Amino acid sequence: MSSDFESYEQDFAVLTAEITGRIGKVPKLVGDEKKQMVANVEKQLEEARELLEQMELEVREIPPQSRGMYSSRMRSYKQEMGKLEADFKRSRIAYSDEVRNELLGDDGNSSENQLIKLREERAHLLDNTERLERSSRRLEAGYQIAVETGQKLPTLLRNTVLQWLGLNVTPGLRITGHFL
Repeated sequence: MSSDFESYEQDFAVLTAEITGRIGKVPKLVGDEKKQMVANVEKQLEEARELLEQMELEVREIPPQSRGMYSSRMRSYKQEMGKLEADFKRSRIAYSDEVRNELLGDDGNSSENQLIKLREERAHLLDNTERLERSSRRLEAGYQIAVETGQKLPTLLRNTVLQWLGLNVTPGLRITGHFL
């Protein structure tokens, strides 16, 4: 009985190696070739499931004292099968993305195009930020000039009025009169 199990093991190893190779090719193919490869992988996965079932039947017929070793091998093979199915599902999702891109007229470089757009937008934002900072500095300088002018304006107006009236203005001298 263990020879049947070992024969199934060898068949399973060969089959899973073929499946792994084909799964790796699925995302790289296009059109009918891809559809054919997906169909082949699905058939091989079904064959692998049937092999696992046969192996499990063989393990059940092995005497209980020897069954432990074969049971742990079966768990390992089932995990490998689960991994293959998950990998195949991911490759089919990539397949679905490509079909969607073809239908939508996308050239397949959408992630590259998005990256380029993001870089352009970032550069644009940086330029705008620099422009905003320069404008803020100019506004601050203008405000400072307005504050300084506001502080000097009363003195300047007083001196201008006094000069207009024909009076001499001496710094530090207080002028009194009915005009002020």
